[in-house]
Amino acid sequence: MKEQILAAIEEHETIIIHRHVRPDPDALGSQGGLAELIQTTFPEKRVFIVGEEEPSLLFLNRMDEVTNEEYEGALVIVCDTANQPRISDDRYRNGKLLIKIDHHPNEDPYGDLLWVDTNSSSVSEMIVDLYVTARERGYKLSDKGAFLLYAGIVGDTGRFMFSNTTQRTFQYAGELLDFGVDTDSLYNDLYKTEKHIARLNGHVLQNFETSENGAGWIKITKETIASFGVTASESSQLVNSFSNVAGLKAWVFFIEEADQIRVRLRSKGPVVNTIAANYNGGGHPRAAGATVYTWEEADRVLADLEEACLS
Repeated sequence: MKEQILAAIEEHETIIIHRHVRPDPDALGSQGGLAELIQTTFPEKRVFIVGEEEPSLLFLNRMDEVTNEEYEGALVIVCDTANQPRISDDRYRNGKLLIKIDHHPNEDPYGDLLWVDTNSSSVSEMIVDLYVTARERGYKLSDKGAFLLYAGIVGDTGRFMFSNTTQRTFQYAGELLDFGVDTDSLYNDLYKTEKHIARLNGHVLQNFETSENGAGWIKITKETIASFGVTASESSQLVNSFSNVAGLKAWVFFIEEADQIRVRLRSKGPVVNTIAANYNGGGHPRAAGATVYTWEEADRVLADLEEACLS
């Protein structure tokens, strides 16, 4: 599959790279890192990255303005997006050829070519793997590309603390460090906390709840979000705030928006992506997201989480 993807890259003169809505470091890192790999190797090609921007991650990269005409005859690649409703910018369908590169369970096998590796810590790790394969063909990675891919790996492994970190993850991270990645700058930007978010974190730590079965939860209402002056995306950054509490097996963050309630599920063992799949979502066995529309639905998610913690 990697050979087919490389052949498609070499064949097309215009390449447009998408990723999921509400991007995290891996979405932006894999998207931007792949763009850098292609552009550095083929300076004459026209390579674009598209999607809405996340203000807290603008230090990683900025998106391009792409016209509808650019999609005519273009290769479109979607990174780090398990299902089509979560792809940022609906024009991903408008190219000549569509490629999916992802590390989530392949529940929505869209695209003409699919490279899905659930054993990879991140799609950024997969792009490094693509680079390692392609450098025998003369592919080159820039320092900026290495920085973006390292950021993506760090983001999805929780600074190499999560169980998705493997020997290959460390090997490829080492390859990227050879480019001179400024890790101090990266960590300062990636993990800095604005004052209003720190204060919301205090609220979360004071108000989260747990059950005897090891389930934990916090409900962040629209009123709470407004009172702390944060956005829903900023609230989501705190999903692991109480993850180290003794006896906790799995937990859920509910974040109320104007027209929906975001659901962020995390686990130390119980499978949670099957829960998310029942509520307009999906993800990894121990990290998943979903969407509900009432607090009654949210309570059903919590009941399912309780059941998962019992098994």
